[in-house]
Amino acid sequence: MLALLAEAPAIPLGEAGRYVAGAYIVFVVLLVVYVGIMAAKMQRIEREMRELTSFAEARQRLGARGDEGEDAPGAQPAGPGRASETPSISDSVASHESGGGGSI
Repeated sequence: MLALLAEAPAIPLGEAGRYVAGAYIVFVVLLVVYVGIMAAKMQRIEREMRELTSFAEARQRLGARGDEGEDAPGAQPAGPGRASETPSISDSVASHESGGGGSI
């Protein structure tokens, strides 16, 4: 009896080919979807890194000129009740920590 079970396939070979092909197709589709999600996430992370880099470079240029406490030339000063038009690095970091920057 054991020998008969060991020799007999679980699924007839005619049907097994369809199931194996279906399993491979599902696997490849899931793999493509996963790679697409990771690519979109990497693009978003790279864009955010470029923004943070530009903020850091602007802050470094301001620090090198000695204008740390002053606004950039041509910018309107932020008066009482008026927020600055350019977000700072700490604003960007705080929004990401609070979940305002989207899911990572």
